[in-house]
Amino acid sequence: MSLPEIVGRDEWVAARRELLAAEKEFTKERDALNARRRELPMVLVDEPYVFTGAGGPVKLVDLFEGRHQLVVYHIMYPPEWDAACPNCTGFVDDIGSQRALNETDSTFVLISRGPYEKLAAYKADHGWVHPWYSSAGTSFNYDYHVTLDDSVVPFEYNYRSKAEWDERPNAGFVQQDQPFELHGLSCFLRVGDDVYHTFSTYGRGPDAMTFSVNALDMTALGRQEPWEKPAGRAVPAATDEHC
Repeated sequence: MSLPEIVGRDEWVAARRELLAAEKEFTKERDALNARRRELPMVLVDEPYVFTGAGGPVKLVDLFEGRHQLVVYHIMYPPEWDAACPNCTGFVDDIGSQRALNETDSTFVLISRGPYEKLAAYKADHGWVHPWYSSAGTSFNYDYHVTLDDSVVPFEYNYRSKAEWDERPNAGFVQQDQPFELHGLSCFLRVGDDVYHTFSTYGRGPDAMTFSVNALDMTALGRQEPWEKPAGRAVPAATDEHC
């Protein structure tokens, strides 16, 4: 385990002030990036998806529960699995109350390809309260590139084709037998009865949104993930992204 250097309080404060200046610059850059994200154009969703939920079949517009924004976490749980992805499960475990999200006219839901009965049982076992819908029988997972199968929809993950991924040093996770599942998060906007797709993020995008990850990023040992290295050591290019 690599620990930080031990110094006196004055030297620590000087180093912290230097980092604080960088943090403030990062905050400004993040705010500017968030503004650019809000300015992204949107795409009308004209596919008549029908999902299965606790109350039976529902359309995409019904998932909003009358609100204007919908945030979908594509949790990895295909029909042949007996449990959801452990990492996806950890993400959902960490979400907590959706009160603030609901108060800002937004709804959060989970969507997977597995049959609703499996999803409902898993949800009950984990004490989750978030609505979870099955997209079984629809092309939803394929259209939003979290189920990868060239025979259904041309391969694309995080806006790269299979050929583009094959040229990257960290392409192993997309070089498995199809079909296979990956995770992601998508946002939609309702205007009247019309639904628009406004944003999707994949790989480390959703992972970075939880309280635990953000809290650990402020600690000396960090997330303790393979791609993290002690200060002063470069991160290998092969692990620069899974996003």
